Amino acid sequence: MSYRRSVVPSSLLLIALLFLVVSLVHLWGGYYFERIVIGLGINIILVVSLNLANGFTGLFSLGHVGFMAIGAYAASILTLPVPLKASNLPNLPSFLSNVQLPFLPATLICGIIAAGIAFIIGISLMRLTGPYISVATMGFLVIVQVVLTNWDSMTRGARTFSGVPEYTNVWNSWVWAIITIYVVVSIKYSSFGRKMMAARDNEIAARSLGIHVVRSRLLAFCISAFFTGVAGALWAHFITAFSPKSFYFSQTFSVITMLVIGGLGSVSGSVAGVFLITIVSEFLRNIERGFTLGPITMPAIYGSSQVILAILFVLFIVFRPRGIAGETELDLRKFFSKKEKEVVE
Repeated sequence: MSYRRSVVPSSLLLIALLFLVVSLVHLWGGYYFERIVIGLGINIILVVSLNLANGFTGLFSLGHVGFMAIGAYAASILTLPVPLKASNLPNLPSFLSNVQLPFLPATLICGIIAAGIAFIIGISLMRLTGPYISVATMGFLVIVQVVLTNWDSMTRGARTFSGVPEYTNVWNSWVWAIITIYVVVSIKYSSFGRKMMAARDNEIAARSLGIHVVRSRLLAFCISAFFTGVAGALWAHFITAFSPKSFYFSQTFSVITMLVIGGLGSVSGSVAGVFLITIVSEFLRNIERGFTLGPITMPAIYGSSQVILAILFVLFIVFRPRGIAGETELDLRKFFSKKEKEVVE
């Protein structure tokens, strides 16, 4: 029996339980917990899609947040009400100024735009290796920042882009998260994924076996950019007001921290890293405002959460560089096989 067929029942049960938890949060969790769950779904899309580009190909990209920015601005322009476009973006081209698309088509279009840009720049970037690809992708992020800050007619420049409809909810964020996980896992256990990881482990040996290294890397880069653009659209319609500064080094550091702590090359590790860092971040944000516990009074130290997360990141790099899961995946077959044995006995 193949790996995919053996995990279908357990995967379906896991998805059913996930939807049950999301339903409970949506109905009785309250506004605060609902926003945390939405943020978890968006971060899972970002980290899992980045793992496809970084963990499976071995090329460490530092510029994927640029695709998130492209998705956020593109989807916001497409879904912005026409009266708001007339007041906030009076210099938009005519084919955009009189159009307001529904959320789903706009999300798909912005993902395609991000993938198209990834294809254009990836034709040359995917030939690089090592630190050169990291520096080049960081350069792409800087270029996106400069364009967004200076393109006043499309992005309002450095000013806040506001008035974005609040379309993102628990359901569409987690549906996209599950789709992202399914696609990336399917790629990992496909022949294409094995070729990609073979090229990562030994590029010369992969080329000698006839594997087209650049083509596999480019396809992974474009698929990753598509889902990153989708995450940007979801994030924009969740926050509803943002500026180019929202998509720079702080966001890049946050996503990479989740990826590295979870484990490069592991989808389930990526999800675990998202849960760990999101929960720790929320806890630290609450205590950095100051608190009183009996005779102990801790003053507010704003920004300390970022310092603690940076220390946690360094500790993982030093003592557990492969992250929580390494390259292994959570295998639910072991859990269910134990249950079956207990029932038989």
